[in-house]
Amino acid sequence: MKKIFILLGFMVMTAGNLFAVKQLDLKSITSGDFAAEYVSGIIPIKGSGDYAKISQDGRQIQRYSFKTGKQIAVLFDVSQAIGDKIDNFDGYIPSPDGKYLLIRTNTNYIYRRSYTADFYIYEVSTKKLIKLSAEGREQIPVWSPDSKHIAYVYQNNIFVSDLTSASKIQVTNDGKFNDIINGLPDWVNEEEFGYNKALVFNADGTRICWLKFDESQVKQYSLQMYKGSMPEIEEFRIYPGLYSYKYPKAGEDNSKVSAWSYDLKSKTSIPLNVPMDADGYMPRIKATNDAKKIVIYTFNRHQDDLRLYAVNPFTGISKLLIQEQVPKYVKEEAMEGIEIHGNHILLPSDRSGYMHLYLYDINGKLIRQVEKGNYDVTAVYGYDSKSGDVFYQAAKLNPHDRQIYVAHANGKVDRLSEREGENSAIFSGDFKYFINIWSDYNTPFVFTSRTRQGKVIDILEDNSTLKTKISEYGWVKKEPFTFTTSEGVRLDGWMVKPANFDAKKKYPVILFQYSGPGSQQVMNSWNSGSMGQGGAFDMYLAQRGYIIVCVDGRGTGGRGADFEKCTYLKLGELESRDQVETALYMQTFPYVDANRIGIWGWSFGGFNTLMSMSEGRGVFKAGVAVAPPTDWRFYDTVYTERYMRTPKENPTGYDTNPIQQADKLHGALLICHGTADDNVHPQNTFEYEEALVEADKDFKEVLYTNRNHSIRGGNSRNHLLRQISQFFEDNLR
Repeated sequence: MKKIFILLGFMVMTAGNLFAVKQLDLKSITSGDFAAEYVSGIIPIKGSGDYAKISQDGRQIQRYSFKTGKQIAVLFDVSQAIGDKIDNFDGYIPSPDGKYLLIRTNTNYIYRRSYTADFYIYEVSTKKLIKLSAEGREQIPVWSPDSKHIAYVYQNNIFVSDLTSASKIQVTNDGKFNDIINGLPDWVNEEEFGYNKALVFNADGTRICWLKFDESQVKQYSLQMYKGSMPEIEEFRIYPGLYSYKYPKAGEDNSKVSAWSYDLKSKTSIPLNVPMDADGYMPRIKATNDAKKIVIYTFNRHQDDLRLYAVNPFTGISKLLIQEQVPKYVKEEAMEGIEIHGNHILLPSDRSGYMHLYLYDINGKLIRQVEKGNYDVTAVYGYDSKSGDVFYQAAKLNPHDRQIYVAHANGKVDRLSEREGENSAIFSGDFKYFINIWSDYNTPFVFTSRTRQGKVIDILEDNSTLKTKISEYGWVKKEPFTFTTSEGVRLDGWMVKPANFDAKKKYPVILFQYSGPGSQQVMNSWNSGSMGQGGAFDMYLAQRGYIIVCVDGRGTGGRGADFEKCTYLKLGELESRDQVETALYMQTFPYVDANRIGIWGWSFGGFNTLMSMSEGRGVFKAGVAVAPPTDWRFYDTVYTERYMRTPKENPTGYDTNPIQQADKLHGALLICHGTADDNVHPQNTFEYEEALVEADKDFKEVLYTNRNHSIRGGNSRNHLLRQISQFFEDNLR
């Protein structure tokens, strides 16, 4: 009876709005009906003012001019190819000379960034299409600088295809699943150092250099697999099977990494002698313009000492170029942002307390600090060796804004984007033009082509159709706000109110957060909000009478090293306090029902949901944790030890976790997890639920068969969002 009256009240409350706007439904959200149009597959053509892109229908690769924004030519058309036939394609890789394209089809993802696919070599002038290899299912094909060879990985071994002779060479023979990997990172390096390729040619194409991962001593984790559906695994119809792979958990053994070089002429290999700690990492291998020099990065296990070595692929001798040591840890984004341009190296570093850029020559001599100030550089776009200009993105206006800048060799800095919000860029190969991608909290992406000085040439995509659509569905604006916690910490957030908001009424509140180190959910961007598509799920909940709030607590990015790294060695402690403080702040508003506040999050956001609900101040009536880590001992070495060191070094920090605080859980709880989550293992949920049982705490659980960390496939995402929204409906109404 109570639910009937609540429903009737909700209908009356929204009656004035029901006929004015269309109502959102989960099926349309999870089907991508509110996804923005994107100018996809853009690849700047080397040394020119043109770029290649995939056509809107996905059947062509087209060449466009940055200067005019107009199409110049069709580089590839599925229907016009001669020789082998394909029905569609997923991506492409141009050859350095522009005469060929590697066409990718039948992509099958393994983990977040790794995949196998069938690749085809397409000659632009003749339109001839042939398979890269008879076997197919290749990985990470790499062009030689002269466009005459393609190196690739097949079943953990490296092969080279010679386009001139149509022959194939097998470079390695020791590759074996769960044992030796050549040219590819292992699971933990791929996931936490953000790459899928560890294979390069030297500058003259005579040598192939790669990293080898020996994971034979890494402990194995097994995921139980079932028949399921979408996809269906018929062999597990009666008896479940196992997917077993190497996953190093915090404090355990990592792969042993080594670097190698292969001479295409003599067909011999030599090891590259790169100094490294026995338990260290090699997170990158990169080519330079010098045939006698490739660059290999190393990290110590604590990840506070990053080194770049110049290595001679002919002799194996290495020389230290740059050593980067900062307090606590070197950010993964800083390592990933390093760029090698001709005779220069561009290095992001937060050594000053904020992320800034430092320009070195190729021998490791510091030339200058590119720019400076109390703000973070957030992306690196490149260095123009002709002018000395450096192009980058920075949070210079405020932590929630992103603008495009150029720093000139004389120290002068110019801003190339004009609208506040999030601006990102894709520069032409000659740095004379760029494509600017802009959005803000309430406006979908706008793509514009621009001159080097930032002058708009043409609008490539403005998502006008989507703007009309969200207006029809009564999309409400995100309202930014700032408050100070009881500990004197200033926190920033945004709020979404129901379209028919009445300040005289009392509303339930749902906090959405991620809270992980360096992350930002409070960004003046269309990407802000839960589940993408401009926060469509937040709008769905707002239409149902909830106020949605998001606050970035301590440990998140955009505010310098001190704010971001203050959670070092104690993940979850300060982050959960700040979400509780957010709930307490919301209780001060007369239109908020202090007894109906919920919280939810995914992955680290799930972890912090559980920590916040167990913090001690019982402010949350309900919460949903999706795929949550529950004890950092269960998570991988690279990520966990970057922020926590090892369990042996930091037992107190590791003991601050949801399992240890299960008896303090306050509020109704729903936990959702994929049974085939290779990232945050279901072990986390199972062990936490056992602790809840022993603490005599009630909870609800939803498991998704054979689903990984993203919980996608079939109807699973639609079902998941319905469970979340219905759980809040049952507990916050």
